[in-house]
Amino acid sequence: MRLDDRQWAGLLLLAGTIQFSIGMIIAEAVDPTYSVSTNYISDLGVRAGAPVFNVSIIILGVTILATGWFLYQASKDRILLVVIVLGGIGAIGVGVFNETYGVIHTIASFITFLFAALTAIVAYRILRQPFNYLSVLMGVASLAALGLYISKTYLGLGNGGMERMIVYPVLTWGLAFGGYLLGIGSQKEPSPPETQSA
Repeated sequence: MRLDDRQWAGLLLLAGTIQFSIGMIIAEAVDPTYSVSTNYISDLGVRAGAPVFNVSIIILGVTILATGWFLYQASKDRILLVVIVLGGIGAIGVGVFNETYGVIHTIASFITFLFAALTAIVAYRILRQPFNYLSVLMGVASLAALGLYISKTYLGLGNGGMERMIVYPVLTWGLAFGGYLLGIGSQKEPSPPETQSA
Protein backbone atom coordinates (compact mmCIF):
# COMPACT_ATOMS: atom_id res chain seq x y z
CA MET A 1 0.00 0.00 0.00
CA ARG A 2 1.38 3.38 -1.03
CA LEU A 3 0.79 6.34 1.28
CA ASP A 4 0.54 9.92 0.08
CA ASP A 5 2.08 12.87 1.95
CA ARG A 6 -0.97 13.51 4.13
CA GLN A 7 -1.18 9.86 5.10
CA TRP A 8 2.51 9.80 6.02
CA ALA A 9 1.99 12.94 8.12
CA GLY A 10 -0.97 11.31 9.85
CA LEU A 11 0.81 8.01 10.44
CA LEU A 12 3.87 9.70 11.93
CA LEU A 13 1.85 12.02 14.15
CA LEU A 14 -0.35 9.17 15.34
CA ALA A 15 2.61 6.91 16.07
CA GLY A 16 4.55 9.64 17.85
CA THR A 17 1.60 10.71 19.98
CA ILE A 18 0.65 7.14 20.94
CA GLN A 19 4.16 6.15 21.94
CA PHE A 20 4.61 9.32 24.01
CA SER A 21 1.29 8.83 25.80
CA ILE A 22 2.28 5.27 26.69
CA GLY A 23 5.81 6.33 27.61
CA MET A 24 4.51 8.98 30.00
CA ILE A 25 2.21 6.45 31.70
CA ILE A 26 5.08 3.98 32.07
CA ALA A 27 7.37 6.65 33.51
CA GLU A 28 4.68 7.56 36.06
CA ALA A 29 3.91 3.93 36.91
CA VAL A 30 7.49 2.87 37.69
CA ASP A 31 7.81 5.62 40.30
CA PRO A 32 5.30 5.01 43.14
CA THR A 33 6.26 8.30 44.82
CA TYR A 34 5.36 10.37 41.75
CA SER A 35 2.22 12.51 42.10
CA VAL A 36 0.19 13.58 39.07
CA SER A 37 -1.12 16.49 41.14
CA THR A 38 2.02 17.86 42.78
CA ASN A 39 4.81 16.80 40.40
CA TYR A 40 5.54 18.46 37.08
CA ILE A 41 5.46 16.34 33.93
CA SER A 42 9.12 17.21 33.42
CA ASP A 43 9.93 15.64 36.80
CA LEU A 44 9.55 12.34 34.96
CA GLY A 45 12.73 13.22 33.08
CA VAL A 46 14.88 13.10 36.22
CA ARG A 47 13.21 10.34 38.25
CA ALA A 48 12.96 6.55 38.03
CA GLY A 49 11.28 6.57 34.61
CA ALA A 50 13.65 9.14 33.10
CA PRO A 51 15.10 6.93 30.33
CA VAL A 52 11.61 6.05 29.07
CA PHE A 53 10.25 9.59 29.33
CA ASN A 54 13.21 11.38 27.76
CA VAL A 55 13.54 8.99 24.83
CA SER A 56 9.78 9.03 24.30
CA ILE A 57 9.49 12.82 24.12
CA ILE A 58 12.49 13.07 21.80
CA ILE A 59 10.83 10.52 19.49
CA LEU A 60 7.65 12.60 19.69
CA GLY A 61 9.59 15.70 18.64
CA VAL A 62 11.21 13.90 15.71
CA THR A 63 7.88 12.54 14.47
CA ILE A 64 6.36 16.02 14.77
CA LEU A 65 9.15 17.45 12.59
CA ALA A 66 8.58 14.71 10.01
CA THR A 67 4.83 15.35 10.18
CA GLY A 68 5.47 19.02 9.43
CA TRP A 69 7.56 18.14 6.39
CA PHE A 70 5.01 15.78 4.86
CA LEU A 71 2.12 18.09 5.68
CA TYR A 72 3.90 20.98 3.99
CA GLN A 73 4.40 18.85 0.87
CA ALA A 74 0.66 18.23 0.82
CA SER A 75 -0.71 21.65 1.79
CA LYS A 76 2.09 24.16 1.06
CA ASP A 77 0.95 26.02 4.19
CA ARG A 78 4.07 27.76 5.49
CA ILE A 79 2.47 29.12 8.64
CA LEU A 80 1.36 25.64 9.68
CA LEU A 81 4.84 24.31 8.90
CA VAL A 82 6.48 26.91 11.15
CA VAL A 83 4.28 26.25 14.19
CA ILE A 84 4.60 22.47 13.81
CA VAL A 85 8.39 22.63 13.48
CA LEU A 86 8.76 24.91 16.50
CA GLY A 87 6.59 22.56 18.56
CA GLY A 88 8.71 19.59 17.48
CA ILE A 89 11.97 21.38 18.29
CA GLY A 90 10.57 22.28 21.71
CA ALA A 91 9.66 18.65 22.44
CA ILE A 92 13.14 17.46 21.48
CA GLY A 93 14.59 20.19 23.70
CA VAL A 94 12.54 19.00 26.68
CA GLY A 95 14.00 15.50 26.31
CA VAL A 96 17.59 16.58 25.68
CA PHE A 97 17.69 19.34 28.29
CA ASN A 98 15.94 17.95 31.37
CA GLU A 99 15.15 19.94 34.51
CA THR A 100 18.79 19.94 35.58
CA TYR A 101 19.43 22.44 32.76
CA GLY A 102 17.25 25.05 34.48
CA VAL A 103 16.17 27.96 32.28
CA ILE A 104 16.99 26.11 29.04
CA HIS A 105 14.52 23.40 30.00
CA THR A 106 11.91 25.99 30.99
CA ILE A 107 12.21 27.71 27.60
CA ALA A 108 11.97 24.39 25.74
CA SER A 109 8.86 23.45 27.74
CA PHE A 110 7.20 26.80 27.06
CA ILE A 111 7.94 26.54 23.34
CA THR A 112 6.41 23.05 23.28
CA PHE A 113 3.26 24.10 25.14
CA LEU A 114 2.74 27.27 23.13
CA PHE A 115 3.34 25.93 19.65
CA ALA A 116 1.49 22.66 20.20
CA ALA A 117 -1.61 24.71 21.04
CA LEU A 118 -1.02 27.11 18.13
CA THR A 119 -0.65 24.17 15.75
CA ALA A 120 -4.11 22.93 16.68
CA ILE A 121 -5.49 26.42 16.02
CA VAL A 122 -3.61 27.09 12.78
CA ALA A 123 -4.54 23.63 11.43
CA TYR A 124 -8.03 25.08 11.03
CA ARG A 125 -6.81 26.35 7.68
CA ILE A 126 -6.58 22.85 6.15
CA LEU A 127 -9.38 21.02 7.98
CA ARG A 128 -12.96 20.31 7.03
CA GLN A 129 -15.97 21.00 9.20
CA PRO A 130 -16.71 20.13 11.95
CA PHE A 131 -13.18 19.05 12.90
CA ASN A 132 -11.77 22.49 12.08
CA TYR A 133 -13.88 24.04 14.86
CA LEU A 134 -13.00 21.28 17.32
CA SER A 135 -9.33 21.76 16.47
CA VAL A 136 -9.49 25.46 17.35
CA LEU A 137 -11.39 24.69 20.55
CA MET A 138 -8.74 22.22 21.72
CA GLY A 139 -5.94 24.65 20.94
CA VAL A 140 -7.68 27.46 22.79
CA ALA A 141 -8.34 25.16 25.78
CA SER A 142 -4.63 24.34 25.92
CA LEU A 143 -3.66 28.04 25.72
CA ALA A 144 -6.17 28.91 28.46
CA ALA A 145 -4.66 26.22 30.70
CA LEU A 146 -1.18 27.58 29.91
CA GLY A 147 -2.30 31.03 31.06
CA LEU A 148 -3.71 29.62 34.29
CA TYR A 149 -0.56 27.58 34.83
CA ILE A 150 1.74 30.58 34.36
CA SER A 151 -0.39 32.62 36.78
CA LYS A 152 -0.22 29.73 39.29
CA THR A 153 -4.01 29.38 39.24
CA TYR A 154 -4.35 25.61 39.55
CA LEU A 155 -8.12 25.36 40.30
CA GLY A 156 -7.53 22.65 42.89
CA LEU A 157 -5.69 20.40 40.42
CA GLY A 158 -2.20 21.14 41.70
CA ASN A 159 0.64 22.32 39.51
CA GLY A 160 0.99 18.91 37.90
CA GLY A 161 -2.71 18.59 37.26
CA MET A 162 -2.95 22.01 35.62
CA GLU A 163 0.12 21.28 33.51
CA ARG A 164 -1.71 18.22 32.20
CA MET A 165 -4.64 20.44 31.24
CA ILE A 166 -2.18 22.12 28.86
CA VAL A 167 -0.89 18.84 27.47
CA TYR A 168 -3.93 16.53 27.30
CA PRO A 169 -6.01 18.63 24.87
CA VAL A 170 -3.18 18.77 22.33
CA LEU A 171 -2.23 15.12 22.83
CA THR A 172 -5.85 14.17 22.18
CA TRP A 173 -5.88 16.52 19.20
CA GLY A 174 -2.71 14.89 17.87
CA LEU A 175 -4.41 11.50 17.89
CA ALA A 176 -7.51 12.90 16.18
CA PHE A 177 -5.52 14.90 13.62
CA GLY A 178 -3.31 11.92 12.81
CA GLY A 179 -6.38 9.76 12.21
CA TYR A 180 -7.98 12.53 10.14
CA LEU A 181 -4.94 12.79 7.88
CA LEU A 182 -4.76 9.02 7.46
CA GLY A 183 -8.43 8.92 6.55
CA ILE A 184 -8.49 11.87 4.17
CA GLY A 185 -5.64 10.37 2.13
CA SER A 186 -5.44 11.70 -1.39
CA GLN A 187 -8.84 13.38 -1.29
CA LYS A 188 -8.98 16.94 -2.57
CA GLU A 189 -8.20 19.70 -0.08
CA PRO A 190 -11.25 21.70 0.99
CA SER A 191 -11.74 25.00 -0.81
CA PRO A 192 -11.19 28.11 1.31
CA PRO A 193 -14.43 29.59 2.64
CA GLU A 194 -16.03 32.09 0.29
CA THR A 195 -16.11 35.67 1.51
CA GLN A 196 -19.46 37.36 1.29
CA SER A 197 -19.53 40.70 -0.43
CA ALA A 198 -20.81 43.64 1.57
